[in-house]
Amino acid sequence: MSAPVIGSTRPAGVETIPIIDFGSQYAQLIARRVREAGAFSVLVAPDVTVEHLKSLEPAGIILSGGPSSIDEPGAPRCDPAILDMGLPVLGICYGMQLGCDMLGATIEQADSREYGRAKLVIHRSAGLFENLPSEMTAWMSHGDQVSHLPDEFEVIASTDTCPAAAVMHRDRAFYGLQFHPEVTHTPHGIDLLRNFLYEVCGCGGTWRMADYMETQCKLLPDLVGNRRVICGLSGGVDSSVVAALLARAIGDRLTCIFVDNGLLRKNERGLVESTFRDHFDVDLRVVDASKEFLGDLAGVSDPQEKRRLIGHRFITCFQEAAGEVGSDGGDPVHFLAQGTLYPDVIESGHGHAGTAANIKLHHNVGGLPEELGFELIEPLRDLFKDEVRALGEVLGLPSHVVWRHPFPGPGLAVRVLGEVTEERLAVLRDCDEIVLDEIVAANLYRSTDQVFAVLLPVKSVGVMGDGRTYDSVVAVRAVETQDFMTADWARIPHDVLAIISNRIINEVKGVNRVVYDISSKPPATIEWE
Repeated sequence: MSAPVIGSTRPAGVETIPIIDFGSQYAQLIARRVREAGAFSVLVAPDVTVEHLKSLEPAGIILSGGPSSIDEPGAPRCDPAILDMGLPVLGICYGMQLGCDMLGATIEQADSREYGRAKLVIHRSAGLFENLPSEMTAWMSHGDQVSHLPDEFEVIASTDTCPAAAVMHRDRAFYGLQFHPEVTHTPHGIDLLRNFLYEVCGCGGTWRMADYMETQCKLLPDLVGNRRVICGLSGGVDSSVVAALLARAIGDRLTCIFVDNGLLRKNERGLVESTFRDHFDVDLRVVDASKEFLGDLAGVSDPQEKRRLIGHRFITCFQEAAGEVGSDGGDPVHFLAQGTLYPDVIESGHGHAGTAANIKLHHNVGGLPEELGFELIEPLRDLFKDEVRALGEVLGLPSHVVWRHPFPGPGLAVRVLGEVTEERLAVLRDCDEIVLDEIVAANLYRSTDQVFAVLLPVKSVGVMGDGRTYDSVVAVRAVETQDFMTADWARIPHDVLAIISNRIINEVKGVNRVVYDISSKPPATIEWE
């Protein structure tokens, strides 16, 4: 499988803010905050050239934080000529220290590492701090700080332990912040970033998802031409948005393949079919391979073996379906569309330069083999998850698709602990539907990030009526998370949990006990498996 031939591109006329990423854990968050404020942002590597930056037609530049000290061996640095481009530059934490260092300041290790909230006193209310309080809370996370500034600098904010907590250069449009405005722990941080964009860079807030969609709808037909594209449709938000975007852009050049593995939630296949056949008039090929998948899983309890078998069968089914698309009298398939997102690109370590050749191949449709020989189309690869949902709304996808919680690729097989059988799947489907029904009814679906039921491989004693029972145990899992790398269990109100438990025990035959998972990730995982 070749490298992707297309990624998302900046809509014409949209103001762009490149963010030079020096390894900050908050770099993605900076990019998101800039986009939320109405400007388009891209992350670039420290070795980015001035020529590449100019090609982005930036309105300003942000230097991110990072874990290094600027004078330690191997510490990342950028071309000092970036400060001579005549553009506003905002340095955050390490970015401030580096920018100040290149402009003649002295950076030294602080007396003690500063981590946490600090009271910031503002000395200059114009520019960055326009219309902000004279005192505000700021989130610090640094071991080094500016100890001496040349006369060309002005201190515009300070804390008790950091005299130069915010600075500006008198002759250049360089600003430095020792604290992190991008985190929620800095309450006015988004206002500060808006001031940088609007008051300093002169942005007009032109980044709109509708413009993005229009740009893609012009770009994709030129790329595809008369050739055919297939999209592995799972029913999740990413693949659904890709399919809806391509359906609008290239029409009958698109064929979607949906593999029914028999491990889906209740009515899931019907939802996908009605959404894309009826609403978008897409050529949707449904492969019913439930017997094959369940046959592979017979007698298997090990979670990794489940995943291996499911992945292997999926590849086989998808490959056969793709071959049929090319042999039905129409043009052969040339492109494979995938729902790779910007965090995937960033985390690959190859997305900073913005060149398609460096992007790692993300097989979001199930791990497709290279010998399929398709060129990749990844029209979401500059978008964050929340932006994908926004694009889905612009495209007219139903809200229950746009806001759908993530669902694992192996489906309910990883939520049926132990052997997977049709009978156990039926029990779990009924339980899962009840859980989701009550979470939606309680208006908690949007405030949680993943909610589901798990069928445990144990039974417990119970009493129903005058009789003794010995039936299955179901666990309910609900988490809140920003990145799915860490997660905390959701504080679902007790009365909602009581309704869920009562309904499951009374309505689902074979279950007599419901438990609620109050484990965070780490040490637990989100899924049980």
